[in-house]
Amino acid sequence: MTGPISPSAIPTREMGAAGGADAWWWQAEPTPELRWPLNIQVYDQMRRQDAQVISVLRAVKLPVRRTKWSIDQGAASDEVARFVADNLGLPLAGANQQEQLARTRDRFSWKDHLRHALLMLEFGHMPFEQVYRIADDGRAWIRKLAPRMPQTLSEINVAVDGGLESIRQYAAAGSRVEPPKIPVDRLVMYVHEREGGNWRGQSLLRSAYKDWLLKDRLLRVDTATIERNGMGVPVYEGSEEQAGADKESGLALATSIRAGQSAGGYIPAGAKLTLKGVEGELPKALDSIRYHDEQIAKSVLAHFMNLGQATGTGSYALGESFLDFFVASLQAVAEDIADIATQHIVEDLVDINFGPTAPAPRITFQEIGSRSQVTAQAIALLVNSGVLLREPALERYIRETYGIPDKEPLPGQTTPPGGN
Repeated sequence: MTGPISPSAIPTREMGAAGGADAWWWQAEPTPELRWPLNIQVYDQMRRQDAQVISVLRAVKLPVRRTKWSIDQGAASDEVARFVADNLGLPLAGANQQEQLARTRDRFSWKDHLRHALLMLEFGHMPFEQVYRIADDGRAWIRKLAPRMPQTLSEINVAVDGGLESIRQYAAAGSRVEPPKIPVDRLVMYVHEREGGNWRGQSLLRSAYKDWLLKDRLLRVDTATIERNGMGVPVYEGSEEQAGADKESGLALATSIRAGQSAGGYIPAGAKLTLKGVEGELPKALDSIRYHDEQIAKSVLAHFMNLGQATGTGSYALGESFLDFFVASLQAVAEDIADIATQHIVEDLVDINFGPTAPAPRITFQEIGSRSQVTAQAIALLVNSGVLLREPALERYIRETYGIPDKEPLPGQTTPPGGN
């Protein structure tokens, strides 16, 4: 029988590397314009100018932003859990909603932070700098998590083992002072689809880039086709008597013709001006544009957006299946945000104020798509069955699921009936 492994034989140091060298990640992207930092400008253009890209991004982001976020106390003490909840402006999971109401002016906003954090989907990464304030109670409170927009980053420094070391921004216009490196212990770094030491991540729009690019070209072709052939091409034929003497004036007239209510022109006797269209069938770009729109939606698992299109078919059951896959992907995005925020916001806050050994709560959220529609029949059924009257824990869960407000205490009572 063998004994335990000798401590000297236990691996405690890395022998290999996680790919922290910039050159490796530079070569991994075959499309030059999508290599960092050039890709930041491309993705910014995609998310601002294309209606389909904007739609799919909103389809991904809005459910994550809308779901109910809260603080799960776990093994943390009441004091620690309440302190974290007050810092982030989030309710404690299962607590009375009315007890969580507080002033929000000059306080950290989780909703605003979440909106900025989701920019990691477009750009692949989204860093924040931690800034605290020392309150009258002597504790460090979160003053802000200042966004450091990807467009402003000049460096993302990674260690050989793949760990993030620091970031640096471009200098402000006219400034001669080089911006300082912001170390990792001051950062909250959200990264989408990080692989090894690639802290630049991968944009959700990367797989849609080709379709977006081709669609943009097709839109230009379709617009030019309509502009050029919708009215026809003006052709001026000079009279035989003038024998080309009016060539310049005729050409000027033909090139100046524009469609409009007051459009018109004058030609000499014997001359002829006609509007000629293309002979044969014009190229149809709209079918190809529709195809690329469908591929953009598929790139984020939003297949349901393609149902009911001119060339699309699909049943209600098929749409439900597509939606299930899409919601699962949103759940994964929200879980990533919750994990990163717990590790680098909540735990840092607890370490600073209560020490590194104090148990920390975690950020959690209501499962996306779990909230049911409130109807009069549903409320009547819940009341008649006694669910909203007998079990306080179950009643609280039902109220959260259906979005029903907490009960108000009756006159003369200090707590609502049922203890909730």
